[in-house]
Amino acid sequence: MTTPSRVRLTMAQAVVRFLSQQRTSRDGREQPLIAGVLGIFGHGNVAGIGEALQAFRTSMPYYLARNEQAMVHTAAAFAKMRNRLSTLACTSSIGPGATNMLTGAAGATINRVPVLLLPGDIFAGRRPAPVLQQLESSQSQDVSVNDCFKPVSRYWDRINRPEQIVTALPEAMRVLTSPAETGAVTLALPQDVQAEAYDYPAALFEPRIWTVPRARADRDRMQEAARLIRSSSRPMIVAGGGVIYSEATDALRRFAEATGIAVGETQAGKGALPEPHPLTLGGIGATGTRAANHLARDADLVIVVGSRLSDFTTASKTAFQHERVRFVAINVAELDAGKHAAVPLVGDARAVLEELLPMLAGYRVGGEYAATVKAAQADWQAEVERVCAAGLPAESPEGRSPGLPAEAPEGRRRVTQAQIIGVLQDALGPTDVIVCAAGSLPGDLHKLWRARDPKGYHLEYGYSCMGYEIAGGLGVKMAAPERRVCVLVGDGSYLMMAQEIVTAVQERLALTIVLLDNRGFASIGGLSEAVGSGGFGTKYRYRNAATGDLDGDALPVDLAANAESLGARVWRAETLESVSLALAEACTEQRPSVIVVPVEREARVPGYDSWWDVPVAEVSSRRDVLAAREAYDVARQRERDFL
Repeated sequence: MTTPSRVRLTMAQAVVRFLSQQRTSRDGREQPLIAGVLGIFGHGNVAGIGEALQAFRTSMPYYLARNEQAMVHTAAAFAKMRNRLSTLACTSSIGPGATNMLTGAAGATINRVPVLLLPGDIFAGRRPAPVLQQLESSQSQDVSVNDCFKPVSRYWDRINRPEQIVTALPEAMRVLTSPAETGAVTLALPQDVQAEAYDYPAALFEPRIWTVPRARADRDRMQEAARLIRSSSRPMIVAGGGVIYSEATDALRRFAEATGIAVGETQAGKGALPEPHPLTLGGIGATGTRAANHLARDADLVIVVGSRLSDFTTASKTAFQHERVRFVAINVAELDAGKHAAVPLVGDARAVLEELLPMLAGYRVGGEYAATVKAAQADWQAEVERVCAAGLPAESPEGRSPGLPAEAPEGRRRVTQAQIIGVLQDALGPTDVIVCAAGSLPGDLHKLWRARDPKGYHLEYGYSCMGYEIAGGLGVKMAAPERRVCVLVGDGSYLMMAQEIVTAVQERLALTIVLLDNRGFASIGGLSEAVGSGGFGTKYRYRNAATGDLDGDALPVDLAANAESLGARVWRAETLESVSLALAEACTEQRPSVIVVPVEREARVPGYDSWWDVPVAEVSSRRDVLAAREAYDVARQRERDFL
């Protein structure tokens, strides 16, 4: 009787060797599942995972990050850019290094993108306890700060014995490669167990291919959906990130062109029907276009493809106002397919669209619908040109004032955020990637940006995490080094997490970072004003001894000097012309470039027949708050339940 072959390795060595052999396949195309490991070493992982990465450095690349939260954002952006077929692992020490990754883990899980987290953990043997950075509990000795990862992970395990990885690692890979379940996967690795040796079965380290399936929807529900579509007169499509992840953009285009149904896009789905196209109406919802929101308001049928229907997409359930509106939802996740009492088509977006289209043979929207879509698109294109042009009028056609640029100290007018977006639209090529995440920029981009490639618009807006931008741009560039990557970030996000500029310098990765200086939190400042609080606590100013508030002189923060100190090439640009010149020069750089632009924070792009539910204080001593509450009570009456 023969004995199965065994390989003696430490647990950490076995983890790294296993990860190096995992690949994904979809439609016959293979790629590494774990393309590398980002890490910051401490006592909880340096002798375990750290030693293992050094031992297997030729088969598993290691990247030194500067912040644990940032490296998870980088991994998530990498995975998003690779359509969730490949990702990066992240390792940290126990304690603050581990808990720093929590925000990134939450973002990955909420956005349904795979990342593998390998935080160090307390001693499984317990003898040295309490060790440095250990959380003690009077109720259990089997608890550590890594338990915090449980609610933000799609799979969580603590490896208390080295042989446990034989079953834990394949299960972790299953979740990472599941289109419906993917998100953050956390394997907590006690520091003593990382270094323990075990005779592992050699079969564990054989190359393995994880086939990512294209699930098909139930045939009866497909026929029901087809009947609803055929009976509709004003349908629309809401395209979400699932269209792009499943590489269904061509299938969506064929479906739209065959039926004449126009398409509105979520933040994650922008570029699902690349512009220019006669059926693309741009963003939908709270930050949507007038064209898409008008169609949504009157739609009698909404075909939702690959979207989880967040409050921004539905304008807090006020976007769809037709009395008898129905929904058909195509999604790999049953949870999302059943929202809004939709006919749920649980399956891969590309597979379902391809199978649904023949069931609609002969169906096409009417001439009046087509004319309405054409007119709405032309109207919106004119509005985009108006808003992005220099010399923005004081009043929009809807009577809402986006504000004029205020006088700068030198007597010039500061440029506006919308104007910068216009300059970037002209400067970037169709396959270049714009990256953003938080503040007012995502809303303005959703409305104004014309995505000409399915991967050219990279927004993290499921978690809208400040600090994602530069770290995310790094991940995008690592995933697609052939593309130019432009990060658009406000000063609030920049000051939270700019240090991955150093990682980009270290790896010789060229990023173009356009840094807008609002002298504070412009987005939340505007929201504060809208709810009657006057922008309280949102400006970067000294504390005023006379008032006790933060309304003194402006703080002397030099963002350009900061970026330069991190190793970036820096431009200070105060005019649209200087921004254009800097963008052109940045193309020649082989390192990160940062263009710092002071902008007028009060010049806002208006909303277009949209609303977002942010509750206002019901009682207050401030008249502005009471007035805002009155308007809020009126607006929320449009919220609907879809039963």
